[in-house]
Amino acid sequence: MTTDQLAQISNYLTGGGFVVVCIAFFCHVAEWISARRQTPAAAEVGAGAGGAVAVAPQEVPPPADRFVGIAVSLTGLAALLLIGSSVTRGLATQRAPFGNMYEFGVTGTAIALSVYMILVWRAKIQWLGGVVLAVCLFILAMSISTYTPAGPLVPALNTFWKYIHVGSIMVAAAMFMVGGAASVLYLIKQRAEDRGSVGPVLSRFPAAARIDQFAFRFNAVGFPLWTFGALITGPIWAHLAWGRYWGWDPKEVWALITWIVYAGYLHARVTAGWKGKRAAYLALVGFATFIFSYYVVNLMASEFGVFSQHTYA
Repeated sequence: MTTDQLAQISNYLTGGGFVVVCIAFFCHVAEWISARRQTPAAAEVGAGAGGAVAVAPQEVPPPADRFVGIAVSLTGLAALLLIGSSVTRGLATQRAPFGNMYEFGVTGTAIALSVYMILVWRAKIQWLGGVVLAVCLFILAMSISTYTPAGPLVPALNTFWKYIHVGSIMVAAAMFMVGGAASVLYLIKQRAEDRGSVGPVLSRFPAAARIDQFAFRFNAVGFPLWTFGALITGPIWAHLAWGRYWGWDPKEVWALITWIVYAGYLHARVTAGWKGKRAAYLALVGFATFIFSYYVVNLMASEFGVFSQHTYA
């Protein structure tokens, strides 16, 4: 099989993964719509601990729970398609599949969906699926909009540091994606709890305090990986490639800003006792700075001529 054929297969797998993620997301939307229409008895049967499905023996699960099962299965399929896309892209280019924004986004989304599926299996967090898929769709759409044909790396990237630097950043980004999704869901659930109007849809999710803990754990895992990837191995690689450790490049600046915001978030949680809404908003600011670094800096470079040595990434 030629490299062009492998590249084409990768493109088809990416497109297929995007479509399957869309369908899975709309299954969660159907779940929420069905939950609004369930009778109180059916909702009580369907709402298990933490949003898990708890069906009485020989009873047919309510429609909302059936949609959850379909959505989880489709999410697993989407993860496999995107993993396949990354693998075939790597075979087509004969290198690691994260040499540009397109590859970074596709592979990072595959990692995020894989992490989510593992946690569904281990911790029954399928209640988070709709929000996770919405974030993944957003990242995939941005990645596809920056599609780059399969090809060799620019010379500055031809070093083993690419595996360490980009690999750790991609895993960190996946954690921030899931943590950001949990923060959004927390704010929605907490607002409903404060108003005392938790309806049949939001009652399928855990208590807001538990969602807040999930968000903290994901971000706490992502932060040291981001520190290692962006602020330790990144400068080392920059020194080897360009002869300097730090040049105040827009990507470097925004990577530092992202680090500062998440450092402030974790510091506030651990030492100042920040929990709940203030912490969630700060976590979302951190995720917004990551999106700015990942996508907007490149857009500014291409559309407005802002200089960056990282426009390929």
